[in-house]
Amino acid sequence: MACLENLQPPASLRGVIPGSLVTVENVKWFGSNAIELTYKTPAGKLGNELLYRHDEARIEIVEQGRPWGFDGDGQLFRLVSEAHRIRLAHLFDPVLAVHTSMVDPLPHQITAVYESMLPRQPLRFLLADDPGAGKTIMAGLLIKELIARGDLQRCLVVCPGSLAEQWQDELYRRFHLPFEILTNDKLEAARTGNWFLETNLVIARLDKLSRNEDVQAKLAAPDCRWDLIVCDEAHKMSATFFGGEIKYTKRYRLGQL
Repeated sequence: MACLENLQPPASLRGVIPGSLVTVENVKWFGSNAIELTYKTPAGKLGNELLYRHDEARIEIVEQGRPWGFDGDGQLFRLVSEAHRIRLAHLFDPVLAVHTSMVDPLPHQITAVYESMLPRQPLRFLLADDPGAGKTIMAGLLIKELIARGDLQRCLVVCPGSLAEQWQDELYRRFHLPFEILTNDKLEAARTGNWFLETNLVIARLDKLSRNEDVQAKLAAPDCRWDLIVCDEAHKMSATFFGGEIKYTKRYRLGQL
């Protein structure tokens, strides 16, 4: 609330124009209960309005100060600046995941990830190199790069049971990606009833998913979506053909989810 007597140039007022401040340019009195206010909008346009005593309740004088200051927390400013720099780092370093991981990739791995897989949207890619060619490294580079670019938040790795710990160790040690392995204890302890919704980076054993319908129901929940799914040893999810008949295995059905 502001008294009419206090409306003097160059005060800033709120309430004259809805949603905007105006600057007082001139005030002309009409008796003791009314004024003609001449004001300037932020766009520089001049305007006039008659104000009476009952308008004092909607008018507010706004204290003007510097729009910036130098009394903030310098450490916090530096932290925010670093976060912003890291978020945009992929714009200036096209192979950011390579330079921020504990790997020394071979040329064929760089070619597969940055020339074949990353440009594909949507991505459906069969990585079928020989054993020992570093397919896990390629998958880790792809995941790390997609996270750096803001394109990946939730990732599911499906692999044979004997390789789950190896995947977890490789992804954390080389790429610092904290994947969690699906276990019965985690399923039972889920606060929401669906552990998949609570965890963004998941490693699941192939047979645990293919043989457990309850787990499959949680995996196929409408709000359970993945940005990327990696299937290791994917040939083990194939159907069989015998006697002129195709037999669909549980692992194959899992791949259809």
